[in-house]
Amino acid sequence: MTPASDRVAGVLLHPSSLPGRGIGELGEEAFRFVDWLVGAGQSLWQILPLVPTSDDGSPYSGLSAVGGNPNLVSLERLQEDGLLTDVDLAPHPVGAEPVDYAALARWKPALLGVAWRAFRDGAAAHLRAPFEQFRQAERAWVEELALFLALREHFGHRPWREWDDEVRLREPAALVRWRARLAEDVERQAFVQFLFARQWQALRAYANARGVRIVGDVPIFVAHDSVDVWAHPELFHLDDEGRPTVVAGVPPDYFSATGQRWGNPLYRWDVLAARGYDWWVQRFRRTFAQVDVVRIDHFRGFDAYWEIPAGEETAVNGEWVPGPGAALFRALEQELGELPLIAEDLGLITPSVEALRDELGLPGMRVLQFAFGDDGQNPHLPANYPEHTVAYPGTHDNDTLLGWWAQAELAQREQAKRLLPPKTGPLHWALIRLVWESRASWAIVLVQDVLGLGNAARLNTPGQCRGNWRWRLQPEQLTPVVQQTLRDLTRAARRDASRPEKS
Repeated sequence: MTPASDRVAGVLLHPSSLPGRGIGELGEEAFRFVDWLVGAGQSLWQILPLVPTSDDGSPYSGLSAVGGNPNLVSLERLQEDGLLTDVDLAPHPVGAEPVDYAALARWKPALLGVAWRAFRDGAAAHLRAPFEQFRQAERAWVEELALFLALREHFGHRPWREWDDEVRLREPAALVRWRARLAEDVERQAFVQFLFARQWQALRAYANARGVRIVGDVPIFVAHDSVDVWAHPELFHLDDEGRPTVVAGVPPDYFSATGQRWGNPLYRWDVLAARGYDWWVQRFRRTFAQVDVVRIDHFRGFDAYWEIPAGEETAVNGEWVPGPGAALFRALEQELGELPLIAEDLGLITPSVEALRDELGLPGMRVLQFAFGDDGQNPHLPANYPEHTVAYPGTHDNDTLLGWWAQAELAQREQAKRLLPPKTGPLHWALIRLVWESRASWAIVLVQDVLGLGNAARLNTPGQCRGNWRWRLQPEQLTPVVQQTLRDLTRAARRDASRPEKS
């Protein structure tokens, strides 16, 4: 259960941050980014969850644990398929302004609806058989998701807890009636999932053929307002009305005196175990149909998680509860074979978490920004990285390197400077070099840090509800000079893996 131990490097960029029509899409700009990675000597492209998001755009608060995000569907590719016209696309030119999720919700679903109606009325005949094959092959999840999204749309995009009682509580006869009543909407939602899957698989195949592996992400928890909780209430700690009785979070620490109350419903691990962890098996099977390697977010929760009574406003009055441990991963391995996984083992990590990670043979993570202000034993100092690890200057939850540096304490900056050789050039490259030259097998950097951007380019601030997930890459920023600099650094650090010829 480990990624290959080769010494390689990569870049973290979620597709939503690419240039596109209102949001980054799976079209020309995504393929161009793969080409840029190859030219820069990179072998890994790390992304965030590809799931359909709620109104805030967070890929960690998805409406489904396995579905695709319709907002990422390339309208340009739909035009090539004959499903949209120049007139349809004219009001929505390709751009790179910050993502406006409220505006996106007003027009992108409508254009996907135009594409669906064109298909329904006979356009793009070449997609008819592949759509039917997709719907049949993926029926275990796509039919439930399509119904959920159609119902959510019908009820004004309100959370499922606010739907009519008969469908909120999944009365069998009501589900049959609503599926018939919304049949066309259900088929449209399934078709959009097909479009996403088709476009993503084309992009992934293009990357793989050029020696670039996709590193995906599986959050441990799911959102309450998701098809997973609505369709499988027996797997979560809910009351008879579908409300969580306990929720997820983390206890108070030096970041927050009251901890973090995330609010995700918690799993009934006893029920999952009795079913052979079938829901998790399906989740990982679908995820590995999309990506080559998976980072498990909040890995420590599989050892023990912080359980907070749902009525508490903060995370203070919670308790640690044992998680499923190795049993879950052994079940996954039995059903799916050996899986290339990365354990996100950041935060409050205990010896038992480390023991679980090591028992499973998983690499953990190290983050340069966490290395300073402590003694020489800090595990995030590059000198202390084990070879079997994935190292980052910073992750999507961190500030950019230059943003972090501007706000770091003087003692942290002085400690970092002592690791830098004289005449290091631009600061962001010097800090990236520390990670690239470390013993860590894999090294991954945010694209914002490759570009030397400041705090304004930060993608996510944990605990902040607004303003996240909006940053966009400007098309002209990935210059040949930046590419050459990253390639030279990657080669000097012996991370430039050999590649197959382009096909």
